[in-house]
Amino acid sequence: MGKGVFEILKISSEGLNLQRARLSSIAKNIANANTTRTPEGGPYKREIVVSRAVEKSEFQEQLESIVFPFKSYGLNQASKKEQGESASYVSPEVYTDDSERLVYDPSHPEADENGYVHYPNINVVTEMVEMISAQRAFEANVSVIEAAKNIARDSLDI
Repeated sequence: MGKGVFEILKISSEGLNLQRARLSSIAKNIANANTTRTPEGGPYKREIVVSRAVEKSEFQEQLESIVFPFKSYGLNQASKKEQGESASYVSPEVYTDDSERLVYDPSHPEADENGYVHYPNINVVTEMVEMISAQRAFEANVSVIEAAKNIARDSLDI
């Protein structure tokens, strides 16, 4: 796997996309914290973005070492698509939390026959902590991109 400047930019851009997806889900969760009825029926379901590392299989690594034997020496100039290399390093997956929070309010128009209103299980404080975490991770990826740009610029000055 190449460790050039473009590879660094690719990895960081995937990190930026992951954090953007997290921030988008958090914004939806906060906006719908008190939504008791959706078009599908029932309360809004909290979104949770989970990231998974995408790893190459042992077979793929063996195949690449046979097909591209000089890759580690930087002699192979084939493009990433020609090599069949994995397209990403991080895979964001969105899950929904089906749990609900019951609040006794018989005067509410969405109350059931027992007087309970079904709200989504969203804690705004938890969402704010998640938002700060995603924001910091986004900023860290931006810093990596800036460092890679500085390295590339300094390399051209040599």
